[in-house]
Amino acid sequence: MGLSLSSIGLGTYLGEDDAAVDAGYEASIAAGLAAGINVFDTAINYRGQKSERAIGRALAKAFADGRAQRDEVFVSTKGGYFPQDGDDPRPPRRYVQESFLESGLAPKDEIAQQCHCIAPSYLRDQVGRSLENLGLSTVDLYYLHNVETQLGAVDRVTFRERLKRAIAALEEEAGAGRIAAWGLATWDGLRVPPDHPEHLSMAEVLGMAKEVAGTGHHFRAVQLPSNLAMAQGMVYRSQETGEGRQAAMTAAGTLGLAAFGSASILQGRLAGELSEQIVEAFPEARTSGQKALQFARSAPGVTSALVGVSSPEHALEDFALAKMPPAAPGRILGLFA
Repeated sequence: MGLSLSSIGLGTYLGEDDAAVDAGYEASIAAGLAAGINVFDTAINYRGQKSERAIGRALAKAFADGRAQRDEVFVSTKGGYFPQDGDDPRPPRRYVQESFLESGLAPKDEIAQQCHCIAPSYLRDQVGRSLENLGLSTVDLYYLHNVETQLGAVDRVTFRERLKRAIAALEEEAGAGRIAAWGLATWDGLRVPPDHPEHLSMAEVLGMAKEVAGTGHHFRAVQLPSNLAMAQGMVYRSQETGEGRQAAMTAAGTLGLAAFGSASILQGRLAGELSEQIVEAFPEARTSGQKALQFARSAPGVTSALVGVSSPEHALEDFALAKMPPAAPGRILGLFA
């Protein structure tokens, strides 16, 4: 039997790259584990790699104390953007130059918008750095991070070639046991119309995965914003699936992929005053933040809604929802009727 994932996950995007925020995340992870949260999401470029390291320390302590076992938690991270290193004394530009450019890990002609690379050599390096930061031998889910960034620099034919080589590299990493699965973590790509310059097709990427690795491929999940202010992923039919156009969250399920919602309370902006309609729709939730999170975790097709939590106080508020069931999907869709 596989691991059941909590319908709420802890994200680690926000905050300065300092010790105080590190401590806040570590305490929040401990609070999350106590509340039954087992999904922890990060990226190597979050807070100069310090978010990955905070997760690593918090989980190592939980494992040592017997509060969790490795097979009871699900850790995802991302690669693609050039990260800084908050613990490295070199200036950020010099760190990137010496670590990735002069070494040839990120080939100059494969860098998009001066900040993004999915070349196989670069991805292999990033997986290794993430494993070291997290203190893990395997990452449960490794995302290509905002891969639509590449489309701002190259045409579709070149993009597909780069993406196919990236997929092959990640399949090799999966074969070596360094990642258990891979996916796409996006901002706009999965929500925009098919004729949009940054549109990504889940079905097309799935076809690439099968072309590279056959039916035994490891493409398992997508991540995209899903919240009260950005509901396109649950209502706008942006994805062709072979069963007609579907909203991204629904399409993921149709194609056999998990769907993780990011920015569930829009970096805290949805924790303030909400409309009377939303307040009345979620009477089981006490605060505005909880109501916004209840909306996000209850959307049709969502596997887990990610919320950034870097203080124990906010963790206790947000994760109190874990003791309640999600709202019925019909209640969510009814808000758009």
